This record gives sequence, structure tokens and C-alpha cells, in this order.
Amino acid sequence: MKYHEFVCAIEKRMNQKLEGGVTAREYTAIKNNGKIKRGLLIETPGVNISPTIYLEEYYQRSLDGESIDELVQDILNFYGIVKCKKSWDTTEIECYDSIRDKIVFKLIHTEKNHELLRKIPHIDLLDLSIVFYALLDLNSQGTATMTIGNEHMKCWDVTKEELFALARSNVKSLLPAELFTIRQAVEEVLRSVPGEKKNLLKDCLHERDDFMYVLSNPIRSFGAACIAYPDVLDMAGRILGEDYYVLPSSVHEVVLVPVSKGMAPDEMNAMVAEINETQVEEEEILSNHAYLYNRGARTLISYSSLASEL
Repeated sequence: MKYHEFVCAIEKRMNQKLEGGVTAREYTAIKNNGKIKRGLLIETPGVNISPTIYLEEYYQRSLDGESIDELVQDILNFYGIVKCKKSWDTTEIECYDSIRDKIVFKLIHTEKNHELLRKIPHIDLLDLSIVFYALLDLNSQGTATMTIGNEHMKCWDVTKEELFALARSNVKSLLPAELFTIRQAVEEVLRSVPGEKKNLLKDCLHERDDFMYVLSNPIRSFGAACIAYPDVLDMAGRILGEDYYVLPSSVHEVVLVPVSKGMAPDEMNAMVAEINETQVEEEEILSNHAYLYNRGARTLISYSSLASEL
């Protein structure tokens, strides 16, 4: 069964199971880096916000032998967790004063998102773009966000520079930067329950027995944006005690490596490209090359151009 056929089969069976006027229909979304994803949009009468459940994982389970009915039941169970029981108050979105405290930003690759960037305000950062979104809700189930487009900026009568200044202030409290060792990052993934976190930026510590560090935010979502936070790269430089490379692990985090522990430019870039190709989902790729932070100049440099000069 091809993927489109699978989506149609799930849609049909879901609509046989859903009650109370709730319906499921196929929905196509263009995600980061132009990645097209297809899933089910589940709509409830009288509720203006509807969850979309993407089906790639379920499709793979189908290929592995699970039945449509088993998968549909799992999808229904998941929908029971994420469904919205009441409408979102759209007046909050329309009023700048009501939403300004929720505006934050993330980083995406400029060239891979050139079509999207025509529709949204953005700030250039080397070959990356800083784009804005509203963090509408944050809970144990995840986040509810809204991308800020040109139409919002026009409605609110604000400039992208004003949005950037506001977002750089908001992220300090809503999504503060966290710097921790790669060992802690691995332990965090392996633990079944959260353990104690050690934020080197907060404690001003240097774990000298480690040479790779992860920079992200507390929810590990679009944490690569921390490289554009005020003073964060400079603080990391003081902790590491030297210039360092910034490896774009994904849109969710970056890895910092002191220069004294790094490799040649072409080797560093090859490593980033290989990890992206083999371990990172296409929509989560930030960049295919490394960057260098120069502490003296307090400047982030694209390592692709640096590699070509050496």
C-alpha cells in the first residue's frame, strides 16, 4: 500500500469511528525546509482550532505488519489527549498588546525556505533567518504556536526590528538558554524520568572533562535560536575559555566544540553534512556546515566561507 492510499484508508476508518459530528480529513502542510507532510486534520463542530496528526510513523508500523484497526485505535487514543475542547479566542491574536509577551523567535535556513520567507517577517543571520512565532501555550503535552506573518505585522503596525527586539527580551523568560555537556544530553535521552539539570550558563561552570557542549532551551524545541540570544555566545565563550565551533545539530539545538578540540574546516563541515543526511529529519535540518565564534570580535562566522579561504 502506497502512503497516499494508506492515508485515505485511515481517513475512511477514522470517520467511521468518530462521534459527535467530529470529522477527519486529509491535510497537507509545508513544513520547515519545504518538507511536505500529509496527515489528518480532525475537526470538532463549534471549535475553531483543530489538531493535525501526521501519519508517517503509523505508515511505517503498517509496513511492519500492524493492522489498520490497531493503528486507528492508537490514533484515536492520541487524539483524546491532544484534542481541543473549546475555541481559541482570536481577539488575543488581533490585539498586539494581548500577544506581545508571547512573541519569540526561531532559526531556519534561508535558501531552503525562500518561499516561506516571502510571507513572513525575518532577520538575516549569515545563511540563516530569524523568524517569529507566538508561543500560545506550553504544557506537558507540547506547545501551541502561531507563525507570525506579514499580515500580522501590518495589522499590529510594527516593524520586524521591533518584533526582534521584543522577542529577544521575551525568550529570556519564556525559553531561556541552557548550556550543558554532551554527556548530560545523552543521559537526558536515555533516562525514563527527568533528572537534575545543570545549566552551565546559570552556574558559570566549565566541565573540563568534556569537550562537546549542547546549547538549547528547556523544552528542546527550536533551541538553535539560542545563538541569537543577547550575550549567550559570549557567555559560552567565557565558560569554554576560547573560541569555539558551532555545529548545527538541528533546528532544536547546536553543539559547541572548543577550537583546541576541533578538526580541519572541511572535516568539520563533512561531519555536519553526514549527520544531517543519516540522523536528522529533513524538516529539522538547520544548516549543512559549521560556524566559528570569535570571542575577541564577538562575531559568529560561517565556517563554509572560512573553509574555502584556508
